Amino acid sequence: MFRVGFGQDSHRFSTDSSRKLVLGGVLIPGAPGLDGNSDADVVLHALCRALEQAVGRQDFSRYADEMSRNGINDSREYVKVARTHVEQAGYRVNNVGLSIEALKPKVDPFCDAIKTVIAGILGIPPSAIGVNASSGEHMTPFGKGEGIQVFAIVSIIAKPAAPQ
Repeated sequence: MFRVGFGQDSHRFSTDSSRKLVLGGVLIPGAPGLDGNSDADVVLHALCRALEQAVGRQDFSRYADEMSRNGINDSREYVKVARTHVEQAGYRVNNVGLSIEALKPKVDPFCDAIKTVIAGILGIPPSAIGVNASSGEHMTPFGKGEGIQVFAIVSIIAKPAAPQ
């Protein structure tokens, strides 16, 4: 049996010059950071939403906000919680698709690093993760350079029953 989950997240660029841009757990040098309570990693937030949706759970912000209040602001930790929820439901992650919309920065040079980080957290090969990026053609706030939007889709499959 398999299930699918879909997630979305978006953040606007911060005016705080000390904020760093993190996408998919990868620090993007020379780019302004995003506003948010945590590291504002829109890639991992969209992924968490997709993972939680796939197992019929509520939004990840129910635990991420509490974790952030307790000083855990690295979104990779939120993905670990979402993965645990998937596994507790009797599934494992099969594959992930990510679509990033941003006029800036250029995301393509970081796609392999993003895939490697996410693969490590989810316990799947990087080849099971697809990442694409679009400039948005100046049509949306993200295409106009005001922030970044990400859509994520995941498929999960039932873990085989333990031998008796």
